[in-house]
Amino acid sequence: MDFNSSGGGNELHNNQFYQSEESKPLLGEMSAPLPLEGNNKLCAGPCKRTLQHCSSGMRYKLLQEGDIQVCVVKHPRTFLSKILTSKFLRRWEPHHLTLTDSSLASATPTGYMEAALSYSTIEELQLLSWDNAPKYCVQLSFPGGTVLLQAANSYLRDQWFNSLQWKKKIYKYRKVLNNPSRWEVVLKEIRLLVDMALTSPLQDESIHQAPLQIISTLLAENTNLSTQDHENIIVAIAPLLENNHPPPDLCEFFCKHCRERPRSMVVIEVFTPVVQRILKHNMDFGKCPRLRLFTQEYILALNELNAGMEVLCPIGLHDLLCFLPCPHPRVLPNLVAVCLAAIYSCYEDFINSRDNSPSLKEIRNGCQQQNERKPPLPLRLLPPLSPPPTLPLSPPPSIVNSSEILVELERNNNTANARRKGPGGGDSEPNLIDCLLVSPALNSLSIQLPAQADRVLGCFALILKMLSDYDDWRPALASLLQPIPFPKEALAHAKFTKELKYVIQRFAEDPRQEVHSCLLSVRSGKDGWFQLYSPGGVACDDDGELFASMVHILMGSCYKTKKFLLSLAENKLGPCMLLALRGNQTMVEILCLMLEYNIIENKDTQLQIISTLESTPVGLQMYEQLCDRQRELKELQRKGGPTRLTLPSKSTDADLARLLSSGSFGNLENLSLAFTNVTSACAEQLIKLPSLKQLNLWSTQFGDAGLRLLSEHLACLQVLNLCETPVTDAGLLSLSSMKSLCSLNMNSTKLTADTYEDLKAKLPNLKEVDVRYTEAW
Repeated sequence: MDFNSSGGGNELHNNQFYQSEESKPLLGEMSAPLPLEGNNKLCAGPCKRTLQHCSSGMRYKLLQEGDIQVCVVKHPRTFLSKILTSKFLRRWEPHHLTLTDSSLASATPTGYMEAALSYSTIEELQLLSWDNAPKYCVQLSFPGGTVLLQAANSYLRDQWFNSLQWKKKIYKYRKVLNNPSRWEVVLKEIRLLVDMALTSPLQDESIHQAPLQIISTLLAENTNLSTQDHENIIVAIAPLLENNHPPPDLCEFFCKHCRERPRSMVVIEVFTPVVQRILKHNMDFGKCPRLRLFTQEYILALNELNAGMEVLCPIGLHDLLCFLPCPHPRVLPNLVAVCLAAIYSCYEDFINSRDNSPSLKEIRNGCQQQNERKPPLPLRLLPPLSPPPTLPLSPPPSIVNSSEILVELERNNNTANARRKGPGGGDSEPNLIDCLLVSPALNSLSIQLPAQADRVLGCFALILKMLSDYDDWRPALASLLQPIPFPKEALAHAKFTKELKYVIQRFAEDPRQEVHSCLLSVRSGKDGWFQLYSPGGVACDDDGELFASMVHILMGSCYKTKKFLLSLAENKLGPCMLLALRGNQTMVEILCLMLEYNIIENKDTQLQIISTLESTPVGLQMYEQLCDRQRELKELQRKGGPTRLTLPSKSTDADLARLLSSGSFGNLENLSLAFTNVTSACAEQLIKLPSLKQLNLWSTQFGDAGLRLLSEHLACLQVLNLCETPVTDAGLLSLSSMKSLCSLNMNSTKLTADTYEDLKAKLPNLKEVDVRYTEAW
């Protein structure tokens, strides 16, 4: 076979037999010397070529190096050379051979392999076998002789054969495509190269990556190709891209095609499965940033179609990116990462002027010289067309400095300065919301973006909005966006926060706790979406409607706690009273709870809240109900009644409430609800017992929500039995605030070792603990 011909590579894939024994001379264990070169008459002997194709169902790993026996036989031209090449004088040498990109070389260049054997000199590769000896050889014919490679078994022999054949063909294609003459021939060679890679019996990442690298180099070195040539090459390599990521240079070529011809059918027909695979299999865009850039340009190209993003909406996006299980563990995070990077790039100029860091473009071009960067400039927020009038004696504008952002604002009250003071009165670095929310006038300011950046921002904000429409994707999306992973310039941009408001609204409407809990900050001391879209915040543009929705869903979940109410009273009491004055039922309920739990200590503020409640019919009704409950509470807590109480088994929450409303229990210190059917709902009744010190909840359905409520109101509780209850670490951790606990039974609960250690460290008076049949046991 002539491997230097363009079609030679296809002979191995058509399951054809090798050439017959009469076609060429063979080397082997022959009884007579080898014939002269060109003599087609074979000498008698048992040596023969194998007739089975080595790739029939077998798969091999591409060899890069290995140990093998080598024998080199020169073609005899004289009688003496025939004697010297006879089987009696022939010898085998062990060598550790390496298959480089251009030649076959030995780690010990001596003997037969003193010089490397270039792939260009190999005329033919054949398989040999002997009937009378278990020798498995590969024959490499070169001008003037033959190299025999003997393996230990047939599998290794076939592995060497296929690896050598692959290296030889890739070497040939690399030389041919490095110096293209006619693009019609080049396109034909590319198709043959792709077909060779797809039908190779070798299984290795480089089998598909090597052709892609060759084509990538070809495209990089020939930038004057026509658009039609570009599309023909992309279509030709499409089969290789179905199961392989494109290399970085090829990604750059794809990005350029998406930018220059976004309406080409190649974008949808060829790039779509490539992007699907990137989103499904990519593990880290940080290691392959060009894959992210290509995905970004692909989405922008779809946005340029006549239908815009309607190509993906309302069902197309979910079907395009939905893999089982749905949501796929990598597809959604990868897509969100692409959106975040694209949105970040829109504000890149502002960010670079803020921190004087090299831009992404500079990093890509390697231009990171300090003297080439622009001097740092503050981020200037453009005022509205009609600025609000200022007082005649108002002080001049000032700059709030932060390591993250510089925002020009107006100092219109002393509260703004107080926010920048730490607890001890000293200066402290303001947090995100302090930087953005100092002045209400900031809400009407906006950042001016270039037209291209504005288009990118709208496209990827729309992608986030579309993602939030799918119920199965919303929990993961909420978790990914909970840390507010956007540049602070974006959060000060009115257009962006308005676009993102739809996503936050979807989170606030979702009844699942795993979704709406992501509205709160990811940890203490860090701001969340709840703060950003609250009245007075830079993102709030609806007089608190979204804020009321968020409060409603959070209060309906497990956030009806003193801590949550305290945060509202400290930071958002004014907006809550304003919304309650406008008849918002959720805010009316918030104000009533603040009064009921004694959140507000200032008498004047209490009277103002009462006046606000009495100003609307719904507020007046709920305030009267609160007064009735308070009278009942005073009667319940009046001194007197039993000190010990045990409810019968099978009692319910309603039974407990009915019992406690029947008289005074101000002296009740010991309450046993063991083996009853009470749940966390009964905590609303238990927190009304001021003298309660011992509580037995053995074998009840009392859970985490009830524990959180008890921990905030029953600070004097000393003994608590939670044996065989469904409590978990989430609820048990809240017990760390009950410093009076002396005895705690967590037998047969879902307590973990870490939570147990945390409780022991935070409860100094804890002396008796039962953790049997738990992970901490």
